Amino acid sequence: MNKVFNLLISSIKCQVPKKLHTSAFLLAWTKSRLPKRFLEHNKTIFPPQQIGEERRLAYVCHQVTNIKYSLDKLWYIACLVRGMTVDEAVKQLSFLNKKGAAYVKDAILEAQELAVKQHNVEFKSNLWIAQSFTGHGRVIKGVRRHARGRMGEVRYQYCHYFVRLEEGSPPKDYYKRNLLTPSQQLDNWMEQMRKRKITNSI
Repeated sequence: MNKVFNLLISSIKCQVPKKLHTSAFLLAWTKSRLPKRFLEHNKTIFPPQQIGEERRLAYVCHQVTNIKYSLDKLWYIACLVRGMTVDEAVKQLSFLNKKGAAYVKDAILEAQELAVKQHNVEFKSNLWIAQSFTGHGRVIKGVRRHARGRMGEVRYQYCHYFVRLEEGSPPKDYYKRNLLTPSQQLDNWMEQMRKRKITNSI
């Protein structure tokens, strides 16, 4: 069985031309599947503020794509830094003995640098993490040889990390800052239902 398998592989290798380059195709294929909507928030144009109006706080959105790490493992690290200041998050991630902590730390520092250079943030330490979450990346399928000439599938999974930094001080309780009562939630839901557009209706 192994001899037949080796002969099959050698015949396939002979049929494939030696000067076949697929790197440009793979690069274009991966770029076309990268997330794009999250970074569009950086291009939002706001109307000019009125005299005496409270200053609009700056923010920056940043993403790191195709991290060779588990999505579920990175999610725990992303939840850890939510609601922290940038300095506190970097400090906590420096002592976290996880491979994904280095990716998250680098992403936060890159976003901090972008906020100062491109988004008119005066003090880089006056930033806090408003959003921090993960997303599915590309999955590369491979073949693993099993006993008795059988084959198995192996998947190499990648993930994305998204972070949004906002200017100012973080809230005291991140998860309770927008907490509404049940009656308020019902009112919001009823308002959304009244505003919806039903297609093909009179």
